[in-house]
Amino acid sequence: MSPAPPPTSDPLFDPLLEAIADYVVQPPPFSAEALQTARDCLWDSLGCGLLALTEPRCVALLGPVVPGATLSGGARVPGTDWELDPVTAAFNIGTLIRWLDYNDTWLAAEWGHPSDNFGGLLAVADYLARGRATLPRGVSRPPAPLTIGVLLAAAIQAYEIQGVLALENAFNRVGLDHVLLVRIATTALITRLLGGTRRQVLDALSNAWIDGGALRTYRHAPNTGSRKSWAAGDATRRGVQLALWTLAGEMGYPTALTTPRWGFQDVVLGGRPIVLARPLGCYVMENILFKVAFPVEFHAQTAVEAAIQLHPQVAPRLADVARIRIETQEAAVRIISKTGPLRNPADRDHCLQFAVAVALLQGTLTADHYHEPAALDPRVERLRDLMEVVEEPRYSRDYLDPDKRSIANAVQVFFRDGNATPRVEVEYPLGHRRRRAEALPLLREKFVRNAGAVMPAETVARLLELWNRSEQLDALPVDRFLADFCPSRAPAPDDPPARRR
Repeated sequence: MSPAPPPTSDPLFDPLLEAIADYVVQPPPFSAEALQTARDCLWDSLGCGLLALTEPRCVALLGPVVPGATLSGGARVPGTDWELDPVTAAFNIGTLIRWLDYNDTWLAAEWGHPSDNFGGLLAVADYLARGRATLPRGVSRPPAPLTIGVLLAAAIQAYEIQGVLALENAFNRVGLDHVLLVRIATTALITRLLGGTRRQVLDALSNAWIDGGALRTYRHAPNTGSRKSWAAGDATRRGVQLALWTLAGEMGYPTALTTPRWGFQDVVLGGRPIVLARPLGCYVMENILFKVAFPVEFHAQTAVEAAIQLHPQVAPRLADVARIRIETQEAAVRIISKTGPLRNPADRDHCLQFAVAVALLQGTLTADHYHEPAALDPRVERLRDLMEVVEEPRYSRDYLDPDKRSIANAVQVFFRDGNATPRVEVEYPLGHRRRRAEALPLLREKFVRNAGAVMPAETVARLLELWNRSEQLDALPVDRFLADFCPSRAPAPDDPPARRR
């Protein structure tokens, strides 16, 4: 008998895939600032998800795929009584977090919301931590309880992968939606969370890139629609599914990015390489942007803040307004500057002019303003018609400056008698790293409001107290942590999850 051939070594994967896998398997130490910010991101994301349970259109998409097909001991969906398989739970949680466009944000050449990854992370971590459900093929029970500290470390890594890829790779310029980066980051971290090896992380990542990306059609006129509110839930769900398939033995594709003609770079980017603009660490988590005050697309945050400052001068003189000038960054001009009819709430919360008009008129901006009848106020449309939106080149430069990362806007209102308000400029939004100390008390108030929409006040108060105890929080098993977010009573058959307490 001839001797057996020598074992073959693992094939070389694309360098970018190798770099991500190395980071996932052996991350560097994280800063204390990154760890604390990750805690704040977790709480804020859950609060955004709970508030979304008050939206009937959101709730209509949630729950098991087949009514009644729940899983005893499965992953739970905060604010509801559902226990689901981790793939379906990831969609549910991710969709809740993203629905109101109120969760944290990352802006660069590509944009996105890294907290979307909490959909997959929370679903899988709770599923593993509960330990009562049968595990999928290839997945073994974790040797130690999965704690919030473990979850936060994974979140820092997911944020970093998505955010650093976004620094210099503008998928939006070829018509793809940023949620493809949610799928990439979720796939990598879930594969590792499920016990996957470095090679399995590589295999899963290659499949995530081969999936390609969703078109941005649903984010832009004339097709802006509610898919933009569940697209990230779909992406984090897909990441969990790819990870599970990989653990079950599905193969990977080493040159998924660079293969001539058939690889992602040639097919999608016309041959341009995908780059990592900086070493992977915890830069993104340290610099993440919180939406503290307004549920609106982030490029409009500082414009709304400026308009609110002008409200006392403008509201009494609405009939005298002749012209409104908004100076902004190139990205805002391209994404959210809209004229003409706005067809639905998704269209309105991605319209710079609509948001500024409401802020000038009302002195505030809430999710209710995107819905009828408030959205049909003729005064809002009149103000929109009087607006001019122009790019300020300095704002565009500072937007991409890694040491500034500003998202500046300026608003000025001109009256028929020749007078004008001051030009109000806001360079850094309230949730920016440079205004973090100012924002954190308001971030906690935001959580109290959001969670209080569907949870008893005593439960919200208990959770807020835990937020302030970082060591106790980090040591808490994920399943015990999520238990406080889930009702205990059995719901009536006609009791919608958004109303359960």
